[in-house]
Amino acid sequence: MPGFVDCHTHLIFGGSREDEFIEKIKGKSYLEILEKGGGILNTVEKTRKELQSPEKLLKKILKVLKKMLLWGTTTAEVKSGYGLDKNSEILIPELVKKLNNLQPIELIPTFLGAHAFPKEYQGKKDEYVNLVIEILSEIKTRNLAEYCDVFCEKGAFSIRDTTKILEKAKSLGMKLKLHANQFNNIGAVELGERFGAVSLDHLDYISDAEIKRMAKQKIIGVLLPGVQFHLGISHFAPARTMIEEGVPIALASDFNPGSCPTFSMQMIIALACRMMKMTPAEAINASTINAAHAVNKADEIGNLEIGKKADIIILDIANHERLPYWFGMNLVETVIKKGRIVK
Repeated sequence: MPGFVDCHTHLIFGGSREDEFIEKIKGKSYLEILEKGGGILNTVEKTRKELQSPEKLLKKILKVLKKMLLWGTTTAEVKSGYGLDKNSEILIPELVKKLNNLQPIELIPTFLGAHAFPKEYQGKKDEYVNLVIEILSEIKTRNLAEYCDVFCEKGAFSIRDTTKILEKAKSLGMKLKLHANQFNNIGAVELGERFGAVSLDHLDYISDAEIKRMAKQKIIGVLLPGVQFHLGISHFAPARTMIEEGVPIALASDFNPGSCPTFSMQMIIALACRMMKMTPAEAINASTINAAHAVNKADEIGNLEIGKKADIIILDIANHERLPYWFGMNLVETVIKKGRIVK
């Protein structure tokens, strides 16, 4: 079958957050932890520190990428967003560029400077939005990212903040994505539709009317069931309704240290089938060709077709329906990237 296309990851980060995992077990919510300076801000502090020795961080990420490849991922989108200052938010996509020359997985860079408001800008949100816009210009000038993304959510970036950032990104000719409706519905779907976003990601709290609008505009909905699983949330995105209404669905890991510390697309497929009632065929489609569309690479990858790159995985199972059935283990036996056996 085609190699997995993981179209939403936060691959480059410092440290770990197992302490917050324990807090979540005890009942603290993701937003509660963020409001107390944990969550994303916890990782920002650790990432800035590790970026002071970027070669060491690079080696750590290469080890992760090697494991991702062994588990069948042949292409991955990679967001910035754990630096949240000018130096770090430029350095992270520069690392992505280096990583593309050091290992087989093709990495697609996305600028997510609007991931959270850093501690030094608490109470000065407009100033930070202006900084994000300033960094965007340099990112574009240096050709460091294909996409601009914004975490549009209560406690993160408001509709007003997001609009300003998207306007700038669009004027620079960048393609757009949005973290939308993850915990609350504040109108991010309508905003993404207005700006012509390629994909809207999360969508756990999407209305029926918004689903119909996404279907009409053929905006890809990137669903991330690993997040709810890790956070212990029982409310999942309404995948069945979205599919029945004609929304093109992609699946991704959202690999990050806080809300989904896994890069296993096999596990994501298993969760999509169990928790969102997707069929194995739908989940595989969403993890390959639809995910390729979510990063504008469907003319090169995502299915086995003459003229495309030979990104192929061979699994030790008798049929595709066994992929989500056997969960929590690596079923991939052989990985071929651009026609070369890499595992």
